Amino acid sequence: MIVIDYDKVLSDKIKSIKPSGIRKFFDIAGTMEDVISLGVGEPDFNTPWAIRKSAIQVLERKHIIYGPNKGIAPLRNAISTHIEEKHGIKYDPDKEIIVTVGGSEAIDLTVRGLLDPGDEVLVVEPCFVCYAPLVELAGGVPVPVPTHIENNFKLTLEDFKDKITERTKLLILPFPNNPTGAVMTREDLEPIAEFIRDTNIMVLTDEIYSELTYGMKHFSIIELDGMKERTIYVNGFSKAYAMTGWRLGYVTAPAPIISQMSKIHQYGIMCSPFISQNAAVEALTACDAEVAKMVDEYNIRRRYLVGEFNRLGLTCFNPEGAFYVFPCIKSTGLTSEQFCERLLFEERVAAVPGSAFGESGEGYMRISYAYSLKHLMEAIKRIEKFLIKLENEKK
Repeated sequence: MIVIDYDKVLSDKIKSIKPSGIRKFFDIAGTMEDVISLGVGEPDFNTPWAIRKSAIQVLERKHIIYGPNKGIAPLRNAISTHIEEKHGIKYDPDKEIIVTVGGSEAIDLTVRGLLDPGDEVLVVEPCFVCYAPLVELAGGVPVPVPTHIENNFKLTLEDFKDKITERTKLLILPFPNNPTGAVMTREDLEPIAEFIRDTNIMVLTDEIYSELTYGMKHFSIIELDGMKERTIYVNGFSKAYAMTGWRLGYVTAPAPIISQMSKIHQYGIMCSPFISQNAAVEALTACDAEVAKMVDEYNIRRRYLVGEFNRLGLTCFNPEGAFYVFPCIKSTGLTSEQFCERLLFEERVAAVPGSAFGESGEGYMRISYAYSLKHLMEAIKRIEKFLIKLENEKK
């Protein structure tokens, strides 16, 4: 009998992809005691009762079945209405919407539906960890587009127009941004849209944090003339409605694109969870007040952390969306990885190195404030103790 060589069995492509930098620190923290884990973007609020009640009613009264491939009609209708009310843009529930297993599946459907081998994708960084690996798995080539603190981590036309080639097929816009908390206003997006309208480049706008903005209303690129036809819009329920474990998202796009993406969804997933879909209808139609309460609490935590990190000498950009702060740790002389490893092992605080979000994230760390103020205050005490230790080491 031959001893199987798993190195030869496994795909070279998948072996070349690094594991998530977020999960690495989360998994280590899970093996330790007395750790304050601020690494995962998971709301500490309960899913609103109206949503949970709806799911209970489905369990009690309905036969739990496979749903339609694209999602149940009441939810697709609710998504269409929600987007129209928020952005003034109408999507056909039957031809332009797919309900997905989280926003991540929607992103995967997008890149697999658009890319041929060698096609290039402009990936705005720092950004969530999934974009570049999913592009590579689809045979595409991710092209990093760094954003900078000097521009409040917003994307400008000058950041990416020189990176466009004849193989460029997609621009990924991850705003409100994870990890920086940056947002893009109408004024920020207009020059980008004007440029894109004269190309065959599509835009993937990931707006999973669109409900979580502070002191401003979120603006989507789909609202600009000619951009609905050029944009794949991704959103979901995990963040705004505290529904991470319900695994539900959605993607909207022009009908010719949705028709092809739906084939991938049919064969790879078939349909999203029936119970979650029914509950999500309630989220979109009856939970605005609950979301507003969560945003108010996040805002208190946001202001606290920004003030504290600046007090400690770790210059911190003031995020206008999502629920992360992205303090700069360059003054310590440590790399992002070194800083976060030592902080975890020496003071039992788990954060994510900025480098996990692309090379432009080096010199920063990401702290999630989807945790209670009590936990954040204790974390700041430990971080301050750690910084004092680092200062003493320099003497």
